[in-house]
Amino acid sequence: MIVYLIRILLLALFVFLIYAIIKYVFNPKRKLELAHEQKNFYMLDKKENIRKNFLLTYKGALFEGEKYLGTTDKAFEVISIFIFPKNTSKLQGLEKRDFEFIEKEVRRAYPNAIIDWKSPIKEFLKAEKS
Repeated sequence: MIVYLIRILLLALFVFLIYAIIKYVFNPKRKLELAHEQKNFYMLDKKENIRKNFLLTYKGALFEGEKYLGTTDKAFEVISIFIFPKNTSKLQGLEKRDFEFIEKEVRRAYPNAIIDWKSPIKEFLKAEKS
């Protein structure tokens, strides 16, 4: 009887460990951290939750985007996005085309949004246009 109980407990422990490993591997926050370490692009966003800001990483820099809801001709949608770096020292080496790439990727998710950058990227992009 005790042998069966131990087997059931070991089986339950094994199932729990498999579940925990799968949950860890597919965790979006972990994917963001991994992309950040590898200096790849990754955007962590819950599109259905307008109040939740999105995070994105590109070339080792981490950015946060604030979404604002408004009206378009057809529906209520995200019409304005402000993007700012979490750590300005990580911006070293980024060029204008990098910020254009980020804008293009954000526009894929929010095609009707006007994207504004916060300081110091805003000033950098204005200086590049002049």
